[in-house]
Amino acid sequence: MDAAVRDLIARLHAVPYRYVASVTGGGAGALGWLLSVPGGSRTLLEASIPYADASLADQLGGQPVSSCSVETAIALAQRAYARARWLAPGAPVAGVGCTASLRSERPKRGEHRVYLAVHTGQRTTIHSLALTKEARDREGEELVVDLLLLNALAEAFGLAERIAVPLLPGEAIATDARPERDALSSFLAGQMTALCVEADGRARPEGPPSKVLLPGSFNPLHEGHARLAGVASRLVGAPAAFELTVVNADKPPLAEEEVRRRLAAFAWRGPVWLTRAPTFAEKAKLFPGATFAVGVDTAARIVAPRFYQDSEAKRDEALAALRGHGCRFLVAGRMGAEGAFVELAGVDVPAGARDLFEAIAGEVFRVDVSSTELRGKGPV
Repeated sequence: MDAAVRDLIARLHAVPYRYVASVTGGGAGALGWLLSVPGGSRTLLEASIPYADASLADQLGGQPVSSCSVETAIALAQRAYARARWLAPGAPVAGVGCTASLRSERPKRGEHRVYLAVHTGQRTTIHSLALTKEARDREGEELVVDLLLLNALAEAFGLAERIAVPLLPGEAIATDARPERDALSSFLAGQMTALCVEADGRARPEGPPSKVLLPGSFNPLHEGHARLAGVASRLVGAPAAFELTVVNADKPPLAEEEVRRRLAAFAWRGPVWLTRAPTFAEKAKLFPGATFAVGVDTAARIVAPRFYQDSEAKRDEALAALRGHGCRFLVAGRMGAEGAFVELAGVDVPAGARDLFEAIAGEVFRVDVSSTELRGKGPV
């Protein structure tokens, strides 16, 4: 590594940005350089090389039309950005995606080319370059991609320094910048009604709604939540997901960074649906046919007239709407204020709605801990 490369990498390590990089077909050398200069642990959160077709499809959530294209580079960058937000909530982050088709042991029919994208949440910058075929060996083409990747990071992070890229006559790097928002920011800005954040941080606004949901504020997420989700999944026979509404009936909406903070706790624990549905009637519209796993205190609120302007008629109307959407409740017991374990049998469920509620026996699930108690103990 020459001095100019080392100096630029040291400057990259000094910026406040933290990032995830995903490269395929080229660019792996730059990842090695970034890790070989002290300070990389401050900025590079994660790096991946989805080289096999199956690996690339798994990372993107589906097989791309072309493994080497502008669209694939952008998709990799956006996926990397989502991972970065997941791994470093609250920090300025970026995602880097690089896809290249370079010289190999067999001659290629198409161009030797590289597409590189850096996504920051507000903007995606794409760098494209077609290489003169058969003019360099593989090592020479790899060098061009590696230097281009470092320069792309410098540009995205606002550094003035660049490394000279050894281009041949007729070669030119094309750069295009597109203002964009990541899926989570778009949801929080009110541009979609629901968003599913997978356990690996990938966000999807579309797709089939979950059939088993554990709603909550998850402040903080604790082992009881995870265990209840597992029990509900087994009882229903379908995968469980969590649901976090960013709008509450009697509290201010959650701030963006608070949402990101709570989401970070779900990394590799399970998918989370973000919604703006503070009531179960609204949740039922988003998730028809869903079974909601709730605690007995939540079940008591669902059937209490005081939460319906002290009107039993309005309560019964809401419960009828839930039935109409094919939704029901699994109810777990919990320790009450008097020190006794309270189950569904202790809740005054209206006779006409008892078929909507099913108790989870205490011997099947019991966790005597709550988020309120954990918050009272300080940071977790």
